[in-house]
Amino acid sequence: MNVSVSATTLERIHLWRDMHRFEMNCQVVHDSIHDRPGWTQEFLLAVGETPVGYGSLAIGGPWKDSPTLYQVYVVPTHRQRLLDLYGRLVEVSEAVQITIQSNDPLATVMLHAWVTQATSNAILFHDRLVTTLAPAGATYRAATAAEAPDVPPQELLYRGVVEIDGQVAATGGVMFHYNRPFGDIYMDVNEPFRRRGCGSFIVQELKRICYENGHIPAARTNTDNIASQRTLQKAGFVPCGHILTGPVRR
Repeated sequence: MNVSVSATTLERIHLWRDMHRFEMNCQVVHDSIHDRPGWTQEFLLAVGETPVGYGSLAIGGPWKDSPTLYQVYVVPTHRQRLLDLYGRLVEVSEAVQITIQSNDPLATVMLHAWVTQATSNAILFHDRLVTTLAPAGATYRAATAAEAPDVPPQELLYRGVVEIDGQVAATGGVMFHYNRPFGDIYMDVNEPFRRRGCGSFIVQELKRICYENGHIPAARTNTDNIASQRTLQKAGFVPCGHILTGPVRR
């Protein structure tokens, strides 16, 4: 049977998106851009007359001038046609590049089938270890409304501060702009307090807050930010993939 790819709506693919997130079982970095009006074009994948999945093309925001395939899903019963479906998707979408996270096996196959050379934009981390870090003199607390004036009161819980001797040593938080229940942890350590374990300590405490409130912590960092990578690993995060991007070969 022939394969086909046609433009469709976000509503048409929402159940396959659920299946994709279920199989991934991790933070899906680009998942939320589906819901930004004008940022994506969705495509329905079919074998014969049977719909079997979807592909997503980013066309807005930073991808406005470089249409980019960033997500694909095919139901297990039709994966013997993966390469045929991917080839047709690349052709119909007119994508100029592909970006994926390497812990997505379906998208990774598409990337390496249609991209000659890919580069890593970020390293992804998932939580695997419980730590009990306690830097000398450091205490953790939630941020106050004055310290985070743009944050709704119910979200202040997810903004943290580490103090040493009454001074703010580090700040951080959890963002939920990807797929719940996963929360993306970020942190920043003030210069006088660096190399004293404050960064890993605040990450550890933000992980705890996530779990206590029904969320799963995750993180990512640039490939050249060695200090951040070490901080995350010291707090129990383990690398689990890369964000890979490359131009579509023609």
